[in-house]
Amino acid sequence: MDPDLVVVGSGFFGLTIAERAATELGLRVLVIDRRPHIGGNAYDEPNEAGILYHKYGPHIFHTNSDKVVEYLSQFTEWRPYEHRVLARVDGKFLPMPINRTTINELYDLGLGTDEEVEQFLAERAEPVGQIRNSEDVVVAKVGRELYEKFFRGYTRKQWQRDPSELNASVCARIPIRTNTDDRYFTDAFQKMPADGYTAMFRRILDHPLIDVRLSTDYDEVKDEVEHDHLVYTGPIDKFFGYRFGALPYRSLEFELRNVGTPDGGYAQATTTVNEPSEDVPYTRTTEFRRMTGQERHDSSTLAVEYPRAEGDPYYPIPREDTRALYRRYEALADELPGVTFVGRLARYQYLNMDQVVGQALSAANKLVAELPARR
Repeated sequence: MDPDLVVVGSGFFGLTIAERAATELGLRVLVIDRRPHIGGNAYDEPNEAGILYHKYGPHIFHTNSDKVVEYLSQFTEWRPYEHRVLARVDGKFLPMPINRTTINELYDLGLGTDEEVEQFLAERAEPVGQIRNSEDVVVAKVGRELYEKFFRGYTRKQWQRDPSELNASVCARIPIRTNTDDRYFTDAFQKMPADGYTAMFRRILDHPLIDVRLSTDYDEVKDEVEHDHLVYTGPIDKFFGYRFGALPYRSLEFELRNVGTPDGGYAQATTTVNEPSEDVPYTRTTEFRRMTGQERHDSSTLAVEYPRAEGDPYYPIPREDTRALYRRYEALADELPGVTFVGRLARYQYLNMDQVVGQALSAANKLVAELPARR
């Protein structure tokens, strides 16, 4: 039977809306994805060594939204996990984001209070009249030296642009701490799906009114499938045939390394090690067992992350010209009836996973209000 609702994309956004439409409205939903698996970039699977790894790079779940936790907890149990990152700087492994320990170990100091760290940073901060870009954000907080050691090289590798060319929001996301909290995130809820993301996604899709077609490009089947409404989570420029040109993205390439751990321990000191130096071609190395709960194993899988200009779209490039190009596509989308454009690629914005789920729940509520139920 023809579906009432077609959802393009089986990531967090698409799956949440599909489940809500089927459960709340009783709609027949068809989910289409060009990849051979569900879950989008959060997809995980065991490799040949039996290590559960994230195929498209590390995905750490954290949120302050009770609504998001309540929704996802219907489909998964959780295991505690707090993400920690070390940055290799001047031959030392130092906590990132920068905190009191970072400064003490880097400069061989003994700062003991928040006030002492604040004074240390204030003496090095550069006055910036108007924050215009990511370089301004950092040097106004910590000064030129720490900016050069921790931020500039990493950002140049990640974005292939100097921080002075990027919107202030890029580096503003990274906090500077005066205490010794070495957690990368400070959200109230920091846990990982107990059985992995893919197991959670399968439970979300376990509904008799939801059908899934994988390895299927929407453009190739859109004339074959009749439906009342379309939810599109793919690239908005692709939907409109790149009418105004392609929206630029940064992509990633992952080199997977499986290393022996005969003592059952871990291969590196923390989950992720950042490489801020431009002399190192990659940005970070992540050890998956620390995230996924396989605490003792005779091997461990590491992902070495190389930013790329070509490949799957990961990060929208935050510049005024790219936002202007997106707004031209957004104007086309606003004029198109019967289609809801949602998600990271359709809205050309960087989103954390919890933000995706929160927006998906809001979009689903709107659809529930607008679309007729089938009972």
